[in-house]
Formats: sequence, structure tokens, C-alpha cells
Amino acid sequence: MSDDDPAEEAEEAEETELVPEVSAEDLEARLDEAAEALEAAETEADLDDVEGDLDAVEADLERADLPEPDEDDDEAEDPRADLESRLSDLRDDLEEQRGPYAAGVVDDVADVQATLRDTRWTEAGEADLPAVVDEFVAAVNEALGTELSRDGDDDPEALAAALDEPTGAVEDAGLDADEDADTIAALLEATDALATGVDDAEEWDDLETYEQLQAQGFYDVLGHYKDFPPELSALKAHEQAGNVEMVLLALDSLGSEFMEEHALNALVRMNDQGAFEAMHQRAGKRDQAAIKALGKMAAEDAVETLVDYVDSDSNPALQKVTFKALGEIGHADAVQPLANKLAMENDEVRPYAARALGLIGDTRAVEPLADAAADDESDNVRAAALWALRQIGTEAALEAAAEFDDDRAFIVQTEAEKARDALDAGAEEAAA
Repeated sequence: MSDDDPAEEAEEAEETELVPEVSAEDLEARLDEAAEALEAAETEADLDDVEGDLDAVEADLERADLPEPDEDDDEAEDPRADLESRLSDLRDDLEEQRGPYAAGVVDDVADVQATLRDTRWTEAGEADLPAVVDEFVAAVNEALGTELSRDGDDDPEALAAALDEPTGAVEDAGLDADEDADTIAALLEATDALATGVDDAEEWDDLETYEQLQAQGFYDVLGHYKDFPPELSALKAHEQAGNVEMVLLALDSLGSEFMEEHALNALVRMNDQGAFEAMHQRAGKRDQAAIKALGKMAAEDAVETLVDYVDSDSNPALQKVTFKALGEIGHADAVQPLANKLAMENDEVRPYAARALGLIGDTRAVEPLADAAADDESDNVRAAALWALRQIGTEAALEAAAEFDDDRAFIVQTEAEKARDALDAGAEEAAA
């Protein structure tokens, strides 16, 4: 006896009878008819009808049992793929034929408003913008029969705000894509002119670096200069005058490593609070040049920020510059985090941790440095640990370093001998 439900079998049979078989030829013919209807469409309602026909074709195509192409024959026809491609093309043509819509005006003006607010304009650019906006307002008045006017200032933010009223008028007009096609087209043309006018206005990024610096008075300090390039002479003059903002401007604007190094060194020598704040902000973004500058400034206020980078094992270059900067700053809060890195895996970074501890000079580092000198497999690490012990310079530190005068590595022996010499000199001085 069959387990099938007779009622379900009857329902399935009925559904099968209600759904006629669909062939590729039938679907192709229906797409031909849709293409003809699309070409003849004059209203949005006509386009809606075509879209409904395409939806029906797509539904039938999904359930159609069409021949599958021979996988071994690259040139075999695939009727399903061909029909899907043609259906997609007709949908694209349908969308292109729709509209225009008033919503497009509103969206495009919103993009212009964002450009006005987000762009840094030159003086010449700002001077050109008000007329562009006024022309758009006049075009909206002409198209809609309104009497809008622009109130407010001529700065970009005020101009962006002034565009709210005309776009509101467009939304309130309730324009129909069929009945008001000419009006919408006129508004879109005015919107294109607005966008073009704003794009043509001079913005800061349009200027070359030299022009940007010149516009901000960077070269005003120059008289007769002897350094080349002239940016270097201007930088030196600003450093001498204490113009931190101008030195920072050079650092931001001049892309060469040569000028970056000179600008950073100038900021270090100036050691101004403004320079510190700028470097600290950059260091917060892991800028290695700024971290280096903070070290040379001995900027204790940056220790907390830099200690956060000590465990950045995935970025050895960042660790190296951070360790050195912490060593130069010499704050006690960095001792334990650096001592922990004496056991890290990267033997190219471990010496930087050891040397940083030596620069700090805290006696708490003596024991971990001595352990590194005794146990580390890297000659460079052991030599760096002895160097650090010599910098700490206490009797206990020097004695710990001097024990390695018979080490297998010459560079380790050399550091141990220097420690022994320092101990002997200290003993002679004490005896004298």
C-alpha cells in the first residue's frame, strides 16, 4: 500500500496541469514583445506595464526546464544564460527610460551642499561661489514660478544652508514625471550648472604645495637666502622666530624626507608646548617620526601613550622607535614594560629594549638585564644588555656586566671589559 496521500497527489497533479510547459522560444518571443513595448512607451504607466511583463518572464524562466549546455563544449549554447542576459539588458533600458524625477534634483543638490561644507576653499574660490548659488535660485524661480531669494552670508556654510529653501520648493511642487517632464528637465539642468560651478571654484587642493605655502605666508620671512631649497631657509627663519605653527605647516606640507627631518629637528630644538601637542597627536596615530621627536624632547607627558605601543609585536619598526623614545625620555613607568620585552621572540627588537633600559638608568633593570646577558642566545642582545648595565653604572650593574669577559662573542667580551675597566677606575678613585 502506498504511503502517499491521495489528496496531495491530486493537488500536485492539478498544479502541474495549471502550469504549461515553457520553452526558450516562447520566452524569447515574449522578450521581443517587451522590447517593442518598451520602445513605444510614452508614460510611466507604460513603463510599469513593461516592468510587469519582464517580471512574469523572469518567473517563468526560473521554473522553465531548459536544455543544459554540454560542459565539454565551450562553444555550446546556453539558452538560460542567453535569456537571463537579455532580460537584464531590458531592465537596464527600462530604468534609463524612466524619469526624470524631481527627487534627482534634491539628491544632486544635497551632494553640492556636502561639497560646499567639506571643501577647503581658496579666497578666489569662495569669492566665486555666491554667484553660482544665486544663479541656481534664479533658475528654480523661473522653473517653478516662485520668488525665492538668498539671505545670509557668503561663506560656504551659509551658502550650503541657503540651498535648503529651493530644494524644499522642488519637493513641495509635487512634480509628475510625465506631466511635468519639461519642468523637471529644466531643474536638472540648473542643478548640473550648480554642481559644475561649485566644482570649477578653486579649492585648496587645486594649488601646488608651493602655492599653498605662499598663500599662508610661509615664505614671507625670506629676504636674501643662501640655503637651498628656499623652504629650508624659511624653515630656519621660522624656527629662530619661534613660529611653531609655520614649522608644523612645513612638516604637513613638504613631503620629502629631507624636509621632514629638518622640520622635526626644528620642533625638537624649539621644544614648545605647541610642538609637543602636535607631535603627541601624531604619535597617537602611530606616526614614527613624531614618536622619535617626542623622545628627543624628553616629553614625559607622552609616556602613557608610548607605553601602549610596547607590546606591538606585529609592528617591530614601531617597537624599535618607541623603545628608543622611552629610553630617551627616561621615565620610571616604562621600566617594567621594557623589561618584559627582554623575553620577546624577535631578537632584532630585544636589543632595543635592553638599550632603552640602559638609557633610563633605573636600578630595577639590573637583574633582568643580567638574566638576558646570561641566557639570551643572541650575541647582539647580550651585548646590548651589558651596554645597558654600563649605562646604569652602579657597582652592582658593572659587576654583573664584568662577569662576561670570557664570553664566546667578541662584542660581548668588549662590553664586559669596559665594565671591568669602569669598576677598576672606580676602585682607584675610591682608594685615592
